[in-house]
Amino acid sequence: MSIIVTDTGFAADDWTGPFRDAAQTIANDCAYAVDIASDTDPATLARLTNAPMIRIDFPSFADGRGFTLAAMLRRAGYQGRLRARGHVIADQYAMARRAGFDEVEIDDTMAARQPQSQWLARADWQQNHYQARLRS
Repeated sequence: MSIIVTDTGFAADDWTGPFRDAAQTIANDCAYAVDIASDTDPATLARLTNAPMIRIDFPSFADGRGFTLAAMLRRAGYQGRLRARGHVIADQYAMARRAGFDEVEIDDTMAARQPQSQWLARADWQQNHYQARLRS
């Protein structure tokens, strides 16, 4: 079972629609949410901006390519729901939110190792954002 992490804590997954692999998704097809791998070619992202949800896979907590893909999607104008899935740890939650993710999907094992309190400790992701302080 998957657990969805948001700024308010743990929740059950409320997405009821199907997911499609990005390679199978037809441009401007709004009927499906899209799964993309962390090694997806950034040039292909523009054709996914009409999907209601995009879920980016994190095969390892040390693989940060998903953060870059999320930021690129947001800069390209993606307004839908953006979810990180896989090996994202609580320490990376603030970075995930700043990159453009709305939520993180973890499994029960990860939730047991890193309980809700650890995720909520990083839920104030707009606070202590050193890059924003440098820009002002």
